Amino acid sequence: MTTAQTISLRTFTDLAPARDDLIAVYSDVRAELLHLPNYAVPAFTERLDRHGGDPGWFAVLAYTEAGEPIGYVYGNVIESADRWWKRIKPTPPAQYTDRPAIAVKELGVRVPWRKTGTAKRLHDTLLAAHTAQPYATLMVNPAAGDGKVQRLYESWGYWSIGVSHPSPDSPILTAMIRPTEAGAA
Repeated sequence: MTTAQTISLRTFTDLAPARDDLIAVYSDVRAELLHLPNYAVPAFTERLDRHGGDPGWFAVLAYTEAGEPIGYVYGNVIESADRWWKRIKPTPPAQYTDRPAIAVKELGVRVPWRKTGTAKRLHDTLLAAHTAQPYATLMVNPAAGDGKVQRLYESWGYWSIGVSHPSPDSPILTAMIRPTEAGAA
């Protein structure tokens, strides 16, 4: 049986050493969706390369004892003028946007390691590295897993603040937010 205890987490602030592993895990995690333009590997790679150059980019990857990458999360710090906030409708309240926030851009875990706590460990490690930001925000496809993915984020303390349509090929996403430890204090 696969367990979260058999993995190690590695953090990255530079895309180059993590890039190939991020693409490999993404390709497996999203295998059933890769035929759709927004989920195709070249589309993901373009987003990854763009995000990897954004301020405060940070990634956490999970590896088996044998060194196989099995999960990832990455994000970056966003300011009030960031395109992230501008695409959300209705306009998010200033209390969320007036200070930098951590935007969780991607999170995925390979099937054998799902429901082991790996996704939560990845997520929490990303947030722990961003204690100066009062809020964490993410966007989720409300149809993912027949709504299970959004409900998972809700169980982690996120709530909806609107919708976003980041690109013509993407689905309409639910924009979510939650306080970090800095925001909860």
